[in-house]
Amino acid sequence: MLFNQIIGQDHIKKHLQKSAENGRIPHAQLFVGKEGCGTLPMAIAYAQFLLCNFSENADACTIKCNKLQHPDLHFAFPVTTNDSVKKHAVSNLFLEDWRDFIATQPYGSLFNWLQHIGVENKQGLIGVDEAEAVVKKLRLKSYEGGFKVMIIWMAEKMNIAAANKLLKLIEEPPEKTVFLLITENEEQIINTIKSRCQALHFPALSEQDIANSLIVNNQVADNEATKIAHQAEGNYNKALHLSQNDSNDLVFEEWFITWIRTAFKAKGNAAVVEQLISWSDTIAKSGRETQKRFLDYCLQFFRQALLMNYKSDQLVFMETKSGFNLSKFAPFVHSGNIIEIEKEISEAIYHIERNGNAKIIMLDLSMKLTRFLHKKEETV
Repeated sequence: MLFNQIIGQDHIKKHLQKSAENGRIPHAQLFVGKEGCGTLPMAIAYAQFLLCNFSENADACTIKCNKLQHPDLHFAFPVTTNDSVKKHAVSNLFLEDWRDFIATQPYGSLFNWLQHIGVENKQGLIGVDEAEAVVKKLRLKSYEGGFKVMIIWMAEKMNIAAANKLLKLIEEPPEKTVFLLITENEEQIINTIKSRCQALHFPALSEQDIANSLIVNNQVADNEATKIAHQAEGNYNKALHLSQNDSNDLVFEEWFITWIRTAFKAKGNAAVVEQLISWSDTIAKSGRETQKRFLDYCLQFFRQALLMNYKSDQLVFMETKSGFNLSKFAPFVHSGNIIEIEKEISEAIYHIERNGNAKIIMLDLSMKLTRFLHKKEETV
């Protein structure tokens, strides 16, 4: 993957190229950015630049990197057991899947990756077995005599045991060994790892860059590309799914609307509480990654309603597909309840990540929502 194949982020491309050409290559770097902003493609392009720009046979190096088969390019990423890998899941056992995933979804999310390997009902992890495999790989000399690059995607999914195992290696790697850690959530990485990395923060992609890419690479009409780019919130992965009409947002919208309408009716009505229990059970049957994405969608929906309530219509991009009237819902989301709503949804995501009982978590959140939605905004 080359720098010119990456959407936007021109200042970061220039920084990485110039610093490498000047010999200023930090041994451990942390690429921080939200889903769909291009951190993984950028890391692969940077790795290829390090491996091939200083290679005696740049053409052969480029071919190997394009296929993600360069012997000095290594990957670690969240995995878990599936039908093919029954135990001790590590990245090496999923390399063919990984290459296919990068070829087809270079801007894909962790959710997309877990779907790709057939385990969307589980959570991916970078565990101690993975850390031991990384240590073994990087103890060996460079195969081609140049750099060795280790890309750790979704580094926040490293458990404590794995992080501690890699700590010394990240602090003092062998000569010409470069660690590129990629994260969507810097706060979830332990401080001892973060302190040893030079952080590079990626902004969300501009609407113009997303629209241009959709027009050129996906043959999306100009007007449609502009509309999708506005809805994508700087996330090219979301833009692609919207353009292909295979986004989960339609399912999530149906779940959300059912939830909201039932929560409105549930206050003081014991019979309706049974419907909330049934709804919670439905959500609990989906995978944990799906549950987390749905709750993120709920946060987005509430924030859009808040913006509409306060007449910031130019910032409202959400368009419902089911005929749900956002403008009628908007007055129920205001300064008197939005902080509590966001806090409770964020806590629900936190507990789901830690394998809490999803049905109990969602039912608890639902009962609180019935109270929040009927809360009046305080007037000054």
